Amino acid sequence: MAFLSSMAAQPNLASSSSAGPLLGSVNGSKLRQTQAASKPAPVLDLPALQAASQVLQEQLVKDSQIVPDLGELISGSPSSASYTVFPDDYRAPFQKRRHIGIPESLWQYYTTTNLATHMGLLPEIDRVWIAIDHNLFLWDYVDGQELSSFVDQPDVITHVALVKPKSGVFIDEITSLLVICTPVTVLLIGVSTTPVPGPNNQTRKEIKLYATDMSIACDVEMSSVIGTPDGRIFMAGSQDGNLYELHYQEKEGWFGKRVQLINHSVGGVQSLLPRIGSSNADDRITMLVSDPARNCFYTLSARNTISVWRTNGDKHVQHLQTISNLYKAAQDKAPGSPALTPQSFNIIALHVIDPSESRSGVQLVAITTNGVRLYFSPSSLGSTYGWGASTTPGFRNLSLAHVRLPPPNLIHPDELSNPYREVSGTFGIGSGQSSQPTSRPYIITILEDTCYDLGTTIAVQRGDVADTDYLVCMAPDLTQIASLGQVRGPQVQQPAPQYVSHAYTTTAVANRIPLTERATLVPVPGLTWGIAPVPRSKYSLATSAPANTPAPLITNELATQFSEPARQYIILTNGGLHWVAKRRAVDALKEAIEEFQVEGNAQPLIDLRDSYGRDQTCAMLLAIASGNTFLDPMEQSPLGSMSHVSADLAAVARQAFYDFGERPTWAERVTYGTSEGSGTATFSGRREGLALYFARLVRPFWKVKLTKPGANGLQELSVPDDILVIAQKNLFALKELLDTNPYLFHSAPSDHTGARSAAASEQEAWKAEQSSVSQLLSLLSRTIEAIAFLLLLNDHKLGELIAQCDPEIQKLASTLTFEELITVEKGVTASRALVNVIINQQIGQQISVDTISEVLQQRCGSFCSTDDVMLYKARENVRKAVETRNPMERQTWLGESLRLFMKGARNLEFDKLREICGDYQELNYAKGAVELPLHCAQAFDTDLQGQEYWIAGCPANDPRAQYWERRKHCYELVLDSLSVFEERCVSSKQGATQTDDPETVRGHAYELAFASEDEMFHSTLYDWLISRGMADELLEMRPAYLEAHLKREPASVEKLQLLWKFYVKDGQPLRAAEVLAILAESTEFDLSLDTRLEYLTLAVGNAKSHPVSVGGRHETAIAFLTDLEEKLDVAQVQLELYNTLLPRQHEPEVAERFKALSVRLYNITELYQLWAEPLDLPLIKLLILHVSEHRDDGIVRPIWNKIFEEGRSSHSVEGVDPKVAADRIVTKVIPLGQRYYPSESAFPLQHIASLLVRFALAHKGEIPYGWAPRILVQCGVPYPEVWDILHEMYESQVPPFNEQANVQAISSDIAVLLTDWIEDAKRPQSAASRGEFPVFRIDQAVEQYLAELEPGRTETKAAYESIKRQLRRHW
Repeated sequence: MAFLSSMAAQPNLASSSSAGPLLGSVNGSKLRQTQAASKPAPVLDLPALQAASQVLQEQLVKDSQIVPDLGELISGSPSSASYTVFPDDYRAPFQKRRHIGIPESLWQYYTTTNLATHMGLLPEIDRVWIAIDHNLFLWDYVDGQELSSFVDQPDVITHVALVKPKSGVFIDEITSLLVICTPVTVLLIGVSTTPVPGPNNQTRKEIKLYATDMSIACDVEMSSVIGTPDGRIFMAGSQDGNLYELHYQEKEGWFGKRVQLINHSVGGVQSLLPRIGSSNADDRITMLVSDPARNCFYTLSARNTISVWRTNGDKHVQHLQTISNLYKAAQDKAPGSPALTPQSFNIIALHVIDPSESRSGVQLVAITTNGVRLYFSPSSLGSTYGWGASTTPGFRNLSLAHVRLPPPNLIHPDELSNPYREVSGTFGIGSGQSSQPTSRPYIITILEDTCYDLGTTIAVQRGDVADTDYLVCMAPDLTQIASLGQVRGPQVQQPAPQYVSHAYTTTAVANRIPLTERATLVPVPGLTWGIAPVPRSKYSLATSAPANTPAPLITNELATQFSEPARQYIILTNGGLHWVAKRRAVDALKEAIEEFQVEGNAQPLIDLRDSYGRDQTCAMLLAIASGNTFLDPMEQSPLGSMSHVSADLAAVARQAFYDFGERPTWAERVTYGTSEGSGTATFSGRREGLALYFARLVRPFWKVKLTKPGANGLQELSVPDDILVIAQKNLFALKELLDTNPYLFHSAPSDHTGARSAAASEQEAWKAEQSSVSQLLSLLSRTIEAIAFLLLLNDHKLGELIAQCDPEIQKLASTLTFEELITVEKGVTASRALVNVIINQQIGQQISVDTISEVLQQRCGSFCSTDDVMLYKARENVRKAVETRNPMERQTWLGESLRLFMKGARNLEFDKLREICGDYQELNYAKGAVELPLHCAQAFDTDLQGQEYWIAGCPANDPRAQYWERRKHCYELVLDSLSVFEERCVSSKQGATQTDDPETVRGHAYELAFASEDEMFHSTLYDWLISRGMADELLEMRPAYLEAHLKREPASVEKLQLLWKFYVKDGQPLRAAEVLAILAESTEFDLSLDTRLEYLTLAVGNAKSHPVSVGGRHETAIAFLTDLEEKLDVAQVQLELYNTLLPRQHEPEVAERFKALSVRLYNITELYQLWAEPLDLPLIKLLILHVSEHRDDGIVRPIWNKIFEEGRSSHSVEGVDPKVAADRIVTKVIPLGQRYYPSESAFPLQHIASLLVRFALAHKGEIPYGWAPRILVQCGVPYPEVWDILHEMYESQVPPFNEQANVQAISSDIAVLLTDWIEDAKRPQSAASRGEFPVFRIDQAVEQYLAELEPGRTETKAAYESIKRQLRRHW
């Protein structure tokens, strides 16, 4: 038992817990620090609050189920006699609490006169009535001495009762009627009550008596007066035992007097139900009991028969049932019981069982002289003893359900003070007969007065000592009948009385807990005149069970002891009043703590823990440690003031709470087939106790709707505010206790020993517990604030506030429950709207919002955070700015409002922000209109999710998109402000008058916008400006983020065009060239080939203008330029190819290829392989070979062969003039030569010359000499090269130059060539200028040619000789 051992070390446990290396405390403090550091205002964690609220709901449900219904307890067996009787005084279930003597003056009168005296209790108005002869005195026992009297009638008063008046007959002040009976009259007196402050801060009732002039003479004396809820009055005639009704109405009528007495026993009832076998005199009615909940009343007759009646229309009653032969019925249920004998079987009282005690419908209990109780419930089978069963619709006949025998083991009060045995719970536990008391048990014989109140039975037995009565007090023993997780010994069994037959004991239904009660005898000095329960407090569950809430049975005192006062009973004796209080579990626990504190005996504490179970005990210990408004069993303190125990006792309670609470455990659940397991935590008693106590404190309002319709169509609080105040005080005390003793929920260092796996699972359990406790603590704080919030709203006329909200909010507020206000999003919405209304109301009344916002923040910060307050103050400043005429003041107010809006930006809703920006625009306040939305954009995206999304390029279906959207909306507000200021400039130019200079405002707005450091905003701003055609201005400004914006994905032609221009303006031509190259080569943009070529050309131009010195990138720049130039060449090839195919674009094999050419730029290989080769385009092939400088005779020669072939082939038809063919060859070869020479790749000179010469040889005589060399010269080949080639052919002797005719033809060509050459050389500035002319070589060669010339070639010879002459003449 940890409690005993740890109590020695009690003083330092708290200190070690807060400083020692505890898992819980370390985590807890870290958690608190991080919260404090990260955010000034706590963000509401609604899921955590909802989880905690769910825990409370589970506790409320548990409370409604732990105590069985009375019906269940008695249905297990036909009879029972199970009682717990404690031999020692400190555990007695009832205790006398105080005594008040009859006021001195009255006492003197009472004792000195020898007149007839009667008295009784009227607890509803806090009065005792005392009738001495014809004088009636009403004694106010709350005040103690106050007396009212009524002496205006001459007859001896025998009976007084208090009933409800009929509505509409008397003035509104009269709330009840006194019915005064004398032997010859019955009269009515009106009573009104007013609550006024009484002694000891209590409230007492001041009464006024009103004469009603309603009285009636009667032949018989009336007794046992009862009233019904609708104001009818019934009574029994003492002499004739008939049922009478006192009927009264406002005025005399045709059919009835103002007051009349109706005898229902002689009316139609008697003829309907003839009384069998009994004369009227013997079976007269002795008692009436009203059952307002079931709308009926009962009568008891002298011969133990019970009748049930219902009011049935004005002046009529309906007799529903008569139950007789009860002695026989009782004997059948408890055969052989000595308590049931014909002599002692006499019913002395009937008591109604309230529906809140028995949901299963047990509705009546009858008590006999010797304490046997008979319980009646509607019989399902309709089996009733006796006769007179009615067939009334909606009424189920009552039948005897259970016989409860009196306690067989009561101890005489004198023997209670000296315990005669070891402390043990119940008679007969454990050691059987040996622990029997030495004296005989006290047996009840003659009960005189009885009282039954919600499960508790109190009856008066005349004492065996002069002038003393014994109160027999019996109440359900929750430790035996409730399921509290308690440590139960063997089932409590009384020592089996000898008279109980075998059949009698075994009829119990299996597993049903039998009804067990605690019983005790309390001695009261004097002779008892009356017993009554103190009326239930208005906080009681019996008077106001909260709606929609799982309600505990009224007998479950554990659930109600912290939300209503202890139950008390007033005993009226001839010496005054005694109060007897029913001791609650918490009272017993408090006394056990006191005993421990004084004597160091922990056993009573441990016994209580075992009796009530760990969780219930922990809940009670929390209440004792923190204090509670209902802790004091006597309601001496004004309701709602806290009751605390001493600091020492509170320390013991805290320690016991810590030790009894034990530790949480973890149950592992391994999922089949996986390595990881999951598990569930079973919480410690500390957490369970906290949840239980918390749930009980909030039960009166938790599930109840906040408001209900009130006067003038306005809503009003549905729970009385004093109930809320009391709950708030108790919750606050609990919070204070937990805040100042955080160690209460930490694990002790010793809790982390043992095997590692065990430690791991234990840590899981602690983690789950810490988490749950922390959620409950959050809910606790929020609930305290919620109550403060509602009370504040109530002070400001809640109904009017709700009426000022939007219809949506009005509807919401009228449907919300307290729980929803505290834990659900719609509660947050409604509370925020209500705060706004209050603040607007204050602003509207020109009252500073400081006062109200401070109150809101102090009392209910989570309903009105610092941020909210700043927003309210900011709005107030805007209002002041609008109102002021002074421009300086306006700027000050606006500046202050902006500062506050920025501080509270996190809580600013977007619609409000838009509204504020509108105000700023109206007031030409550029700074606010631009900077506030920019600041909010940051505040709405504190975790930078939106920024990350933007940087990632805004991917689709990304959850972060919403944050970016919120940012974007803020940026749009800035752009909106800019366009508003723009428009104002335009309108001012058109003559509209403005207070501030619109140009200045606009300029300032743009300045602020560009000064922002938010790159995402800049990006949005640039797009907006570009869309408005302001790209050139942007390029002139070159703002900080423009380059990054233009480079940002996704790229577009427009952005890249601006980017290269930006680089040109910025003096970075090489960068511009890079961008242009990207544009030219891009595949994602639909650009024409011409455009791409243009971009490449511009790129080359920019690359060339890159200065040599810049950044030492010279080598790279040159390489880049070379690459660009090559690409440009290739692109030109592509363009030529495009133009070549243009006429053929519709041919099937060309169409697709043609289209592909304009999609992108291709490299030279692709152009060759995909177009030139497949489409067999010789000219393009040559161009490609030329550009790529690829030398391959195997490729180039066939192309030229084909070109010559084409020149010849179309004219190869016989008989066609070769001159036409020669012309075609000329038109093909010369342009190609001029273009490609000296490129050997595309213009293989030797091969082309050979082809030309061979063609000429093939057509000797038809083609003039010199045709071939002249073509080559026209192609741009220098004369020396042409001569070298011809000379080589002349000398070669290779076929066809091995035939003399061909050699001679070549000679003639050479002659023409040399002649042309000399002519050319003679011209001034000719390419073959004289300095380079090989005169000597030509001269020698001509000699050789002449020598080898055939004689017949005169023309050629003449040419050679002319050459020689020319050489001589000119050189």
